[in-house]
Order: sequence, then C-alpha cells, then structure tokens
Amino acid sequence: MNVKRYLVTGLDGQVAQSLIQQAASDASVKIIAVGRPKLDLGRPETVTSAVMEVKPDLIISAAAYTAVDQAESESAFAHVVNGDGPSALAEAAAKLDIPIVHISTDYVFDGAKRTPYREFDAVSPLGVYGASKLFGEKAVAAATDNYAILRTAWVYSPFGKNFLKTMLRVGEGRDVVNVVDDQFGNPTSALDIAGAVFAVSRSLIASTDPGLRGIFHMTATGEASWADFAEEIFRASAEMGGPSAGVNRIPSSDYPTPAKRPTNSRLNCGKLLDIYGVSLPQWRSSTRKTVARIIQTSRANEISGDNK
Repeated sequence: MNVKRYLVTGLDGQVAQSLIQQAASDASVKIIAVGRPKLDLGRPETVTSAVMEVKPDLIISAAAYTAVDQAESESAFAHVVNGDGPSALAEAAAKLDIPIVHISTDYVFDGAKRTPYREFDAVSPLGVYGASKLFGEKAVAAATDNYAILRTAWVYSPFGKNFLKTMLRVGEGRDVVNVVDDQFGNPTSALDIAGAVFAVSRSLIASTDPGLRGIFHMTATGEASWADFAEEIFRASAEMGGPSAGVNRIPSSDYPTPAKRPTNSRLNCGKLLDIYGVSLPQWRSSTRKTVARIIQTSRANEISGDNK
C-alpha cells in the first residue's frame, strides 16, 4: 500500500486532534502532527525547516489563532499566526510541489447577506480574527496554485475548548443559561471536518485538475442560532442522563463582546458537493454523537477514578 504522509500543523487543536483520530483507522494515511516549538506559526521562520524535515505528500494547515475576542487586542500577533504562518506553509508546499489544504472561517463575511454565503460573495470581516484569516487565505493563494481553502464554522468536538463543551459544563451548575438567538450559522463537528479534509486531500494528490483547487465552503448540513445549538446540546445530554439546563434566548445586545460577530454566517456548501461529492452530516445528528462521546468518556473516567 502506498501510504501518504500528511503534515498537520498543531498538536492539540480540535481539527488536528480529529485528523489524528481519523487517521488511526485509515491505513492509507500517516499523520505527522507538528506544533510548537518546532513549527510555530507565531514564528514563521520556523516553518520551512519543519516542513522540509518531514517531506510530506500534503500539508494540512489546521492550526490557527482562534481567540476571537482576544484578537481585538492582539491584532499584530493574530495576523502573524493566521497570515504570515500559512504563507510560509504555502511557500514550503510550493517548493516541494505538493498540495496544501488550509482551514479558514465563516468570519470572513460581515453577515449582512440574508441567504447563505457562496464562495464568490464579497468578503468583509467585522473583526480582527476574520481579517487575519482572510489575510491567510490571500497569502496561501499568492504563494501557490496547488491549494484548497476550506471555510468552516462553529466548530465543536470532544477536544479542546468549544461551545458544546462549555454548555455541558455550565449546565451542571445552572438551571437556565442565557444564549444569543440572533446570530445564525452552521454548527460543525471537527470529526466530520476531518473526514471531509481526507476526502479532499486524496483528490488533490490524485489529480492536478485546477477545478479541485480554490476556495470551498465546508460546514454541517442545516443551520441554527447559538440558542438552537444550546437547546439541542442540552436535549441530547438530558436523554443520556447528562447535565442540562433551560435556554433563555437573548439578543446579541444583551451579551456584548469585544469582537462583533456576523448575524448571518451560514455557508452554502454546494460547490464542495458538486466538485468533490462531499457533504457533511446534519448538525443535530453530529451534535448528539459528540455529546454522547463526552458523557461516556466522563463516566468512564469517573469509574476509573473510583477504582483507584
């Protein structure tokens, strides 16, 4: 078997961890996850040597500066990590003549459109995070023609910090949780993202077709507000005997944050389906799977702890 070597940036991120897990059951792929200090996107000068040492068949640019609110006060650093770092990765990919898959975000849009965004819609980030990710998209495209930029959104998983895990945590100690109900998007499982990234990666390696290159939207099927998402998390958790709370739907104005979020960041993923034949599962089903996994892991840990 011809095993392909994928260099994945980052070690502990949601997408990186999901890719590592997916590769464990895919004998055709070997993941080499490289993070700080060897490959530090905040120090782009570390990138080329780290990539050349691995000599991968493909690069998956999964690591990023994702602290949306904190980015407002760390603009320069966010632009280095999300822009200069991916630029260096794409330059290394060009030197090796290999594809790069770069993960981007729905926050490149301002949310003013009433319908889901298409890849050709005008970009206009509302905050530093979105601007830095857009900078990264442009930098990757400027450095190489052999790329797929995958915009995703509202990422959650059993790994790291995310909205789903936060809701389960606060649900343990509260009867009611206030959740914003006037921002709409596509809650997307990092595990589903990983499966789709592998599908895209295989096609990029197998074919030089220019149609496989470019920008693609890649989110779960279906849409929700943050409050809808929270209710589904609590509904699933309650059915499994896990933490749950009521959801008090509030406007964004009642929950001010340093960074302004787009009201509508829904993405139309028709291009990904047309070109790659890839469509991510419905968000509710993936949400329930993730909740079940977290609860089962928590119970297993409790039992293990009791036996010590």
